[in-house]
Amino acid sequence: MAVGFSMTAGRRTRRAVHAFALLAGCALAPLAAQAQDAAPAAKPVVLHCPALLDSVAGKMLGQSSVVVQGDRVTEVAAGYVTRPDAEVVELAAGDTCLPGLIDAHVHISMEFTPTIYSDMLHFNQADWVVRSTVWAKRTLLGGFTTVRNLGDSHYETVALRDQINKGWVPGPRILSAGPAIGSTGGHADDGDGLRMDLQPDVGPHDSIINGPSDAWKAVREHYKQNVDTIKIMTTGGVLDLSGSVDNSQLTEEETKALVTAAHEYGYIVGVHAHGAEGIRRAVVAGADSIEHGTFMDAQDMKLMKEHGTYYVPTIYTGTYVTEKAKANPHAYPPAVQAKALMVGPQLLKTVGDAYKAGVKFAYGTDAGVFPHGDNWKDFPLLVQVGMPAMYALQMATINAATLLKKDKDLGSVAAGKYADIVAVSGNPLTDITVMGKVDFVMKGGIVFKKGGAEQVFTSTAH
Repeated sequence: MAVGFSMTAGRRTRRAVHAFALLAGCALAPLAAQAQDAAPAAKPVVLHCPALLDSVAGKMLGQSSVVVQGDRVTEVAAGYVTRPDAEVVELAAGDTCLPGLIDAHVHISMEFTPTIYSDMLHFNQADWVVRSTVWAKRTLLGGFTTVRNLGDSHYETVALRDQINKGWVPGPRILSAGPAIGSTGGHADDGDGLRMDLQPDVGPHDSIINGPSDAWKAVREHYKQNVDTIKIMTTGGVLDLSGSVDNSQLTEEETKALVTAAHEYGYIVGVHAHGAEGIRRAVVAGADSIEHGTFMDAQDMKLMKEHGTYYVPTIYTGTYVTEKAKANPHAYPPAVQAKALMVGPQLLKTVGDAYKAGVKFAYGTDAGVFPHGDNWKDFPLLVQVGMPAMYALQMATINAATLLKKDKDLGSVAAGKYADIVAVSGNPLTDITVMGKVDFVMKGGIVFKKGGAEQVFTSTAH
């Protein structure tokens, strides 16, 4: 007779634990409220900004004061003002204050290195999780106070999100998609390129679907695991070990089922799509954003304008992988190398064409393909292909916040919004490269960087 307990007994045990947790929460709630009521109010802080970006109006303001109480902005005033009992923070002459930057496409629990493909076979999940805490801090210190994580392995960025929110480790606000959802043999299938006996038998529980019914199962699994958003893969990709970057990998029916299911659960849907047909299927299905969009055509652009679909171009990643492949013929495995060589120049052209066509943009980088902390490097390339610097800054502030449906709390410096404020050393409207010179970072009223120096992090967890 097998030693253990039945599935029914296991469910009963889980229900009992859940019930106990609910009762404990009810019992402790009054105590927590009393403790919160007894805590002294945080001292107000007044930031003196030599210049301040108004991301909503699309203009640069002169000397401004931002009053912060706790984790929120309470007032924005012209000129330098003070408030009773407030701490004044004087930012360096020549600095420009901006809303906390938003990167709508990162992979914060991985980073490509020369050994990445073998690391995937040797590292445990805990290895990636530990490294992710370092990458999260680098991202935050680079001025990005919010990120949308579009794809991990085992919902580890959900855990990272929670521990950052609880004050255990420093990092940006994370909206996690958990694992990306795709088809058997597609860009989301980790079994690609492995010998047959190493290929896992995957299904909706593992985010690999085949048919509309599987699509609903996969989204429901993500809901169960408490994700914030959904990422799907309608085409091939550059860095997997298959041969195509642009072939369609989800049918129209599968794409529609995934988007419908995700919206049913209140999720924003970001779609990895390089090929024109995969883009079209996603837009027609009602996707909220197209990621990469390398081979987007004029029909796609027209449809995106009609549907109000955002374009998140990850333009620096395309250039990064192409330049890396050109510099070293063995930078990537052969199948990846061939794809990497063609994607960069095409993406530069596509982004320029899409902007001229009037497609809406939000900022996203695919950080993790390149080193975390270099998230700012999309800005110069966006300007290079014809975008005004102001629009590029709006992409990473109010546009990204609107895409993510967080514009009531994020995306601009205004009373009532989170006190997520960064400052760069110079004027990005005249020199966009100063976005890589972050002098000051405040997230939720807590200063993480000042005078260009990282501040000592003290855990606020209890």
